[in-house]
Amino acid sequence: MAHGKKRLAKPRITLTQTDHKRLTLLAEENADRMASVTDALFVELDRARVVPDRKIAENTVRMGSDVCFSSDLEETRQISLVFPGQADIDKGRISILTPIGAALIGLSTGQSMDWTTRDGRTQRLTVEAVDPPIETSPE
Repeated sequence: MAHGKKRLAKPRITLTQTDHKRLTLLAEENADRMASVTDALFVELDRARVVPDRKIAENTVRMGSDVCFSSDLEETRQISLVFPGQADIDKGRISILTPIGAALIGLSTGQSMDWTTRDGRTQRLTVEAVDPPIETSPE
């Protein structure tokens, strides 16, 4: 029997058509220079249920969402999930092209997900609250 914490099965995730399209292009454009993160993002894109933009639940993490999540390290963080050019760790704006950004996309309030840090450790996060993006989708 394996030692350590049990890994969770990946929860169901949902993405808008716009986020799915934009994130697929972003991952393709960065695949050569950021392979480990884009590989994780491709996995999430492949397994996501894709819905029309207007059909997404408000408590689902999408691009531009403000997210409050807790971790198995007993810390709670409030971040905004953004595209790489908007990232600013000091302002709590986390890029989708980070391990935690790729783990958060598509989750809903109450869902938990294991993710692998850049140094190879497995962490578990739980989404506590989601505020939808302020700006509306272009489509």
